[in-house]
Amino acid sequence: MKTEKFYRLGCDIGGTFTDFVLLDDKTGELTINKCLTTPKDPSDAVEQGIRELAVKVPGFVQKLEEVIHGTTLVINSIIERKGARTGLITTKGFRDVLELGREIRYAPYDIFSEYPKPLVPRRYRLEVDERVRSDGSILKPLDPEEARRVVRALVSMGVESIAVCLLNSFENPVHEVMIKEILEKEAPNVSVSISYHVLPQIREYERTSTTVTNAYVKPLTGTYLAKLSGRLESIGCKGKLFIMLSSGGITSVETAARFPVRIIESGPTAAVIAGQYYGKMFNLPDMFCFDMGGTTAKSCLIQRGVAGVVPTFEVGRVQRFMKGSGLTIQVPVVDLMEIGAGGGSIAKVSKLGTLQVGPESSSADPGPICYARGGQDPCVTDADLLLGYLDENYFLGGEMKLDKEAAKRGVMEKIARPLGVTFVQAIWGIHDLINETMAAAAKTHIAEKGGNPKIVTVAGFGGAGPVHAYGLAKKLGAPRIIVPPNAGVGSALGFFTAPRAFDLVRSHKVSLADAVFKEIEKIFKGLEKQGAETLKKAGKNEAVRFDRSLDMRFVGQGSETNVPIAKRDFTELGKEEIRKRFDRIYEKLYGRTYPDSAVEFINFKVRASLPERLFKFSKLEKKKGRSLKAAVKGERPAYSGIAKGYIPYTIYDRYKLFPDAKFKGPAIIEERESTLIVGEDATVSVDEYGFLWVDMITGHGARRTAQGSKEKIKKVGGSKKPEAGKAKALRSKR
Repeated sequence: MKTEKFYRLGCDIGGTFTDFVLLDDKTGELTINKCLTTPKDPSDAVEQGIRELAVKVPGFVQKLEEVIHGTTLVINSIIERKGARTGLITTKGFRDVLELGREIRYAPYDIFSEYPKPLVPRRYRLEVDERVRSDGSILKPLDPEEARRVVRALVSMGVESIAVCLLNSFENPVHEVMIKEILEKEAPNVSVSISYHVLPQIREYERTSTTVTNAYVKPLTGTYLAKLSGRLESIGCKGKLFIMLSSGGITSVETAARFPVRIIESGPTAAVIAGQYYGKMFNLPDMFCFDMGGTTAKSCLIQRGVAGVVPTFEVGRVQRFMKGSGLTIQVPVVDLMEIGAGGGSIAKVSKLGTLQVGPESSSADPGPICYARGGQDPCVTDADLLLGYLDENYFLGGEMKLDKEAAKRGVMEKIARPLGVTFVQAIWGIHDLINETMAAAAKTHIAEKGGNPKIVTVAGFGGAGPVHAYGLAKKLGAPRIIVPPNAGVGSALGFFTAPRAFDLVRSHKVSLADAVFKEIEKIFKGLEKQGAETLKKAGKNEAVRFDRSLDMRFVGQGSETNVPIAKRDFTELGKEEIRKRFDRIYEKLYGRTYPDSAVEFINFKVRASLPERLFKFSKLEKKKGRSLKAAVKGERPAYSGIAKGYIPYTIYDRYKLFPDAKFKGPAIIEERESTLIVGEDATVSVDEYGFLWVDMITGHGARRTAQGSKEKIKKVGGSKKPEAGKAKALRSKR
């Protein structure tokens, strides 16, 4: 008798914590777990977390239908240079394309500016004397004997993986396929990535860089995914394993192992897809998703209910937040902005004698000082604890006791005394500075997308996101914050809102005037066939949906404009209609278009997707006569940025809040995985699904609130004067 499977598990490996969300598809019930990440072998934390969940929900492992997984393994192996020893076979004369790049200096006036070292050293980059023209015709055939000599030379050097990227192979891959066949015979144990399979797209540097990156991480990713699958089977899990893609879809473990370059931004993408789902759920056109974990904060602007997807991004930047200083990867990825700001971001005194927070992080090991795991540097979480925002006895629901006294000593020794400031100034400075850093980056990101920070709804995710969402929203001037249930595991929860999908692209440069639409239809059909075959591994004979689009540009232009195509049959479209669509989109983006200038096709794109399996939040139970008093856990002093001192904050148990409950700040709403801080100039309301809506008070109401807050400082005995006395004592010792 077959075991009925109705559970789905989302598992997100972050820099500090590994998050788990178990969904019962029958009841909609969610079970949450969180454990520290194990950097040396991430699958250790996965097995540990599942075993801990099995204590809460006995027998669920055998009833798992699928496990959806997001991981930072790929991006970490690139940043830390822990991938395979990789070789590159390329066309004669193109050996140095990885160093040449686009020949653009990211810091034109800095003569000491550094660039990332290529993943493949020059001695492992060998050439073959072949040539394919830009139209796909063969100028010089490949000599198979020469190719064999090159392959044998790389194998003798001990390479574990080989990337093959030949000039113009996106138009005609015949030579790349020949080399792949030679590699399979000559070096069957060496991993192979050919550019026609990884990225059959124009632009030599980007295609080479992407193919090399895929080859560099392919053995490590394949080993990890195989080990993870084995460990899941060993504990009785027979459900299908899926992996989150950087583009916002999920795919089979086989596809992820073949194209690991597609899962570089695997984990952070899921929180954005969840935010997109919530935006549609509540009809919120403009949202700013803000996911702050232990190591970094990731954010994304969602406009008109859709998160943008960009074709290119960078990894392993030498200057972390400077565009052009990293390795270029050309695969579709959700338009995320990364900020070096997390709960583990380290606070220190800079060379200029000022306070600096981040981008360095203490990660999970050793973590902030208060984790009591050997951390010596004060971090954002330490400051949040000392400001009264976190309860040392209720971190992770009380499973992890925080060391408040050690955190206080660390801040005094490494921040307050060197800077000559009071203890309170030091901890508030850490909290406020990280908010300021995030707000500055967020304003730039929103402005670049043509958005307005004063109308967005800030969605807070991650373990540290709700703690800082209020401060971030104030600095942005945003009117509202939304915090979903189980916000601390927002990425893991987001896996259930992601479609099973895969993006494909093929370059074929041709002018609109000369284009033969029947030939273009063949390209689209070929991409759709490839997409359907890829999704067969992820579905159950379900109907595949295809979304088409074109990358077009004016003839001679250096960048493209994406034009969505609604009709399935390209031959049904006229050239005039295509031109009108291009001009309309181009004018919207840049303010004007050029009707008399010729345009051309560059890339043809298809997104293949299966029907979504969205989960629905269970509605909170409504009971008459409920009072907020039952949800109040007590009161504790916490720092107010408005009052410039400690004032009483009411502590609420999120699990005891009910639909239509409303209250004013100052308030702290606690749940096991995260804590929401709300200042005195905001109100909180709870909807029928348990989402928390925080609305900012503005105008005269805000001024009255500020005055009232300052009066409350006196009621919190000893919060301000002892700190001032401590500072005097420090000065007298000097």
